[in-house]
Amino acid sequence: MNPIRHIRRSLALLAGLACAWLGLAAAAPAAFARIIPPPGGMGSVPASAGLSTVPSSAAVTVTRIVVVGGMPGWQIALIAVGAALFAAASAVLAYRVLSTRRQTVAAAA
Repeated sequence: MNPIRHIRRSLALLAGLACAWLGLAAAAPAAFARIIPPPGGMGSVPASAGLSTVPSSAAVTVTRIVVVGGMPGWQIALIAVGAALFAAASAVLAYRVLSTRRQTVAAAA
């Protein structure tokens, strides 16, 4: 095998791994996000005073979920069409690159 081809494949593999690690590093902070409670518990009463830090009666609350914003359907469709066009263009370019390589190898043989 040609040593240049071996080096090129190794570099492509390393570039792919580097992109994967960058993607994981970008997603990791959101995945590990959590709420840290303030020091000292819920109230200002120390736990050693013998008092419970949990309230004895909780007030009943009604939670209403209101959805505001979001992404309209036309934007989702536009993103899907753009992704399909990008995939098609990438496939055509990859096919052309492979076919020119095959022609040059066949002409040299």
